[in-house]
Amino acid sequence: MSYYKQRVADRILPLSINGIVPDAIREWQFTGNTTDHETAIETCELCGQEGLRYHFEIANPRTAARLDVGSECILRFQVPIFENGREVSASEAKKILASRVRQMRLESCVRALTKLAQSENNAILTHALEYYQRNKKLTPKFAFVVFWRLAAKGIDHDPTFFQIRLDSERFREDLRDMPSDRVHLFWKALTPSQRKKATELGHKDPSTA
Repeated sequence: MSYYKQRVADRILPLSINGIVPDAIREWQFTGNTTDHETAIETCELCGQEGLRYHFEIANPRTAARLDVGSECILRFQVPIFENGREVSASEAKKILASRVRQMRLESCVRALTKLAQSENNAILTHALEYYQRNKKLTPKFAFVVFWRLAAKGIDHDPTFFQIRLDSERFREDLRDMPSDRVHLFWKALTPSQRKKATELGHKDPSTA
């Protein structure tokens, strides 16, 4: 048995009824509880992988044991996930866990925006927060102000978690008319296709400038 598999066995078997790893895993299930630690400093309690930002709780109803693990372990070892009393398929499980990550990223963005709005008496930031809560995205104009002030205030955030709207001609025109140094402030929040559009509108990729 490889060191990796032995580590999993050493962790899961004492907390399970069955003495064989695949059978023991079947005793467990994802509880639906997740934790965003906000920085990638945690460890998977099943395989020992370090550098995790998100924990997904799994539990064994037969032993009342619980573990905080990474989503990859849930998928790799096929820890059961139930919805409405039905065990979901592997493809459904992947979508469910990805949805949880998106939700935690959204909540992280809202926390950063809320902290920013509370730190300044600025109507634009208040409106940006309200807009993001409604639409889950920022307009280019809001994005410039938000990323400028987040950096100025030193508020911890991950630019890649934010999403920017370019789904209307008005937003694309706003992006086109904006000075490139302002666009570069939220460049990391743009998707690859949005970055391509930005270059077509006259903005250089800051990584190649």
